Amino acid sequence: MARSTRPRTETERLSRGFSWLAVLGVLLVLAGLVGLVYAGVATLTSMLLFGWLLLIGGVVGLLHAIQARGSHFFWLGVVVAALNIAAGVVIIARPEAAAEALTMFAALLFLTGGVFRLAGSVVVRGPQFGWTLVQGAFGLLLGILVLASWPSSSKYVIGTFFALALLFDGLGLIATGYGGRRIVGMVSEQLTAEGAAGAGRRGERIRSDEADVKPVQPE
Repeated sequence: MARSTRPRTETERLSRGFSWLAVLGVLLVLAGLVGLVYAGVATLTSMLLFGWLLLIGGVVGLLHAIQARGSHFFWLGVVVAALNIAAGVVIIARPEAAAEALTMFAALLFLTGGVFRLAGSVVVRGPQFGWTLVQGAFGLLLGILVLASWPSSSKYVIGTFFALALLFDGLGLIATGYGGRRIVGMVSEQLTAEGAAGAGRRGERIRSDEADVKPVQPE
């Protein structure tokens, strides 16, 4: 009995785990939709979160550097930690200015990436020529649009990207949770069917053995 109930318990635990994964995905999707509606709030929130992550990471890195002060990488760790702490403090103190700088950096990345993709697709002309050309044109156009309305575009660009990342991550988690539950359900049904078939075979074997036993005739 313990052997038969153990696979069922494991499948139930896996099913609950995939269910919680899908619930987390739903929460991320809702957060992404809210971020798309309130892109300005999402921009400030993402910048503050980024600043706190840099600050905490810098403090942790500084503590690690102090613990390894006898190594050759002590000063490098101290410098990197100090830069992270300084950047985190600046971003937390001036999230709007940090969003403007990061938006400018993202627009330049879109421009350079689009130009390189366009040039590479024209020069190489590989099997993915059309797709690479579309990607390059889209990146170039996106960079131009962001730069054309900068710095006002910094109020919603970072928040929009952050919300889209939450949205797509949430959809991925929902798909993983739903697919995982389906697979676990199929495995559980197969195990149940195999257990029922095994029990039926054992019952037939017992009945066959009982039929083979000849009754002892009294003298």
